[in-house]
Amino acid sequence: MPPTRRFIPTSEWEDERQLRGLEGERLALAYLTACGWEIEAHRFRLGRHDLDLVARRGRLVAFVEVKTRRSEAFGSGAEAVGWAKRRSIQRVASLWMVRFGRPGDEYRFDLVAIRQRRDSEPDIEHIADAWRADGFGRY
Repeated sequence: MPPTRRFIPTSEWEDERQLRGLEGERLALAYLTACGWEIEAHRFRLGRHDLDLVARRGRLVAFVEVKTRRSEAFGSGAEAVGWAKRRSIQRVASLWMVRFGRPGDEYRFDLVAIRQRRDSEPDIEHIADAWRADGFGRY
């Protein structure tokens, strides 16, 4: 049996990329809340895959992927969500829908791209309905 990974609380994280990602998720959470969304879940997991945020506004549920960048040297946050990442998000979203979805809910996949420069306020872009997936929508 393979060894189990030791749980490391976020307060002990040292990897700059992980910390930047967590800060981006917190910024996205605050932004969406200020825009009238209720946050249903943060980092909902299925194995090693997760949904960054699940947000609700009435019967509309958005599965939100958050991408935080310091620059666009390696592409924008929106460009970083390829087909494999979308498929992973869709699988975890399916589980969330089975466990927590409500009759009449409508579902979509959103992206929050954050560009966080060192000496300025972050730029936050919310891309509603960033991609479509077969089998999702109204239930």
